[in-house]
Formats: sequence, structure tokens, C-alpha cells
Amino acid sequence: QAQLVESGGGLVQPGGSLRLSCTASGLSLDNYAIAWLRQAPGKQREWVAGITSIGRTYYADSVKGRFTVSRDNAKNTMYLQMNSLKPEDAAVYYCNAISIGGMNYWGEGTRVTVSS
Repeated sequence: QAQLVESGGGLVQPGGSLRLSCTASGLSLDNYAIAWLRQAPGKQREWVAGITSIGRTYYADSVKGRFTVSRDNAKNTMYLQMNSLKPEDAAVYYCNAISIGGMNYWGEGTRVTVSS
């Protein structure tokens, strides 16, 4: 059964850093565009960053210059390096993988709390 599992969330002070990981099993991420989205309490889920199968990256304006998305196909894992974290970055972060053929997988999320 194909699944994505996020890890790396936790509590960090404003200005701090975290690296989220999303590891796939039962599917190969090589042919998937993958993305990170987040959902804060009381808000809609929003797209944060994405990386295509050929490594092109895209970022929401709110995280540009602070977050870096990457992928390691050999490890079947994608990452989100988050620096200079702000309280407004606090949310549950989800990874999402979509194939050209329309296969769509979601992880269950990892919580990021930014607080002093």
C-alpha cells in the first residue's frame, strides 16, 4: 500500500529552524511532482512549496527565501528546510505527491509549533 509519512515537526522558537522529511513507501517518487502544504487552526490548507520530477522548485511568497524544498529520489524522500521561522508558520504540514497520470497521495501531517 502506497503511503507518505512526514516527520521532523516539533516546537521551535521564532527565528529557529526545522527540517521536515516525507518518506514514501509503496511508490517511487521519481515520477511524481511533490509539494508541501500546511494548515493552521481555523484556516484553510495552503500550498507552501513544490518540486517537480526534474527538480524545479516553487515557493509561496510567504516562505520564499526562508524555506527550501528538495528531494532525494534514491532515498524516496523529500524535505522542507525551514529557516527563520515565524509564529505564523505554525501549522500542520502535509506532503503531497502527484503523478502525471493523476495518482495523488497525502501524508498524515506533522505539526510545527513556533513559540517562545
